[in-house]
Parts: sequence; structure tokens; C-alpha cells
Amino acid sequence: MTSQKPAIMTAPICLFSGPRNISTALMYSFAQRGDMRVIDEPLYGHYLRITGAPHPGRETVISSMNCDGDSVMRELMALAIASTPVHLFMKHMTHHLVDLDLSFLTATRNVFLIRDPRDMLPSLTVQLPQARLADTGLERQWQLYTELVACGQRPAIVDARELLIDPNSVLRQLCTRLGLEFSTAMLSWEAGSRPEDGVWAPYWYHSVHASTGFGRYTPKTDFPAHLESLLADCEPWYEKLFAHAIYA
Repeated sequence: MTSQKPAIMTAPICLFSGPRNISTALMYSFAQRGDMRVIDEPLYGHYLRITGAPHPGRETVISSMNCDGDSVMRELMALAIASTPVHLFMKHMTHHLVDLDLSFLTATRNVFLIRDPRDMLPSLTVQLPQARLADTGLERQWQLYTELVACGQRPAIVDARELLIDPNSVLRQLCTRLGLEFSTAMLSWEAGSRPEDGVWAPYWYHSVHASTGFGRYTPKTDFPAHLESLLADCEPWYEKLFAHAIYA
């Protein structure tokens, strides 16, 4: 990335999250706005093609979408321009950003969604038993955050715990950072699947499909001993990011 003026307030919004970070709930929240079009993980097929990662439903995902990530982002950036004044909100998994031209980041409003690995890892390893630091996206989030700051941007960081403690406050602050008017519609949605869901929803979205809003934060009481080493890898990166997060 090269230094460039911060993204203007009509620019598309990119949410960069790790897995099991309530990112789908946040996508649903933005989908309630009348001025927003949301896209669910458009680079998932690209990631699976490039890495060969053995994710649930891998072949279904690959066959359902364009798996050329650079082509995907060119099309979405063009769509964002054509969609004005409707805003485009793209939910990305940070670890999907492999072998890509990332120059589009200088023309987007960027948000990082993080979650305390003590809360996140037990859930992640249900689906990915051999998960590593790279699967959480935390180190990559910090790298991207510092690069964007160096380019003159001020990316927002949202922490899942803070968001669940006070959705109203955190979303209001996030909207201000994005140049949007806050809407109370963002606080709730109807239970069930949504048209925006990717084909991977049956593997990952059970909890959010049962929800009608952001749930109450409940800290994890027991942490699996076999994940302590991975937790130690994750915590320094999480703490760096959390220091810049929006607080409830």
C-alpha cells in the first residue's frame, strides 16, 4: 500500500474479522439499514482455492463463487461506485487476504472486528480442531491496521465483548467513525437465515440464525488446557489491537 488520503465517506466499508467473532451478527446489523447493501465473505472461495484449507463445505463454496480474488474485488469496487448513494458493506475474514492486490484498501473505510481469544478459541476449534494463529487472523489484523494508519487512515477497531456489553453505544461510535447516521434498526433483526448468507451458512451460522439481536456477553469460565499454547500465541496480537478499540 502507498500513502493516500483517507477514504471518503461514500467509500465502501470493509469489515475485517477473525472467525467466531460475531461478524455475521454485525453484518446483519448493517443489513437492517435502508442505505446499506451487504456482501458476505466474497473472498472465501479465493482463500480456499489458494490455500487448499480443508474447511467444512469446501467444494460447495468453491463451486458457488468467483475464486479469483483480484477479479472479485475489482467487481465489488465498481459495484460500490454504481450503488451510490447506497453504501456497500463487505464482511471479510482477515485470513482470506492471501496472494491479493490490496491497493483497494486505500479507497475503503476499514473496520477490524476482534474478540478475546479466550472467548473465541474454544468455538473456533470445534470446526477447525487444528487451528493455528494464522486461522484467527489476529496477527494479520495488526499488520493491516498499522499499514493503514501509516497511509493516513484511522481504521475503527470493534471488540466483540464491548459490542455485546453495550451495542447501542459501540454502534453509535462506529457509525460516527464511518461518517454514518446511527439507526436504531441496527440493534435487532428477524431470526433465521438471510438472503445475504454465503452457502457456508449451514456450517457456521447456527447461533446467529437463532438470534434477533446482539446477545448478552457471557465470559467463558473454563478454558481447555490443550489450547493454552495457541492462546499464548494469540494474546499479544489481541492486546495490541484492543488498545485501540472502541469502548462501551
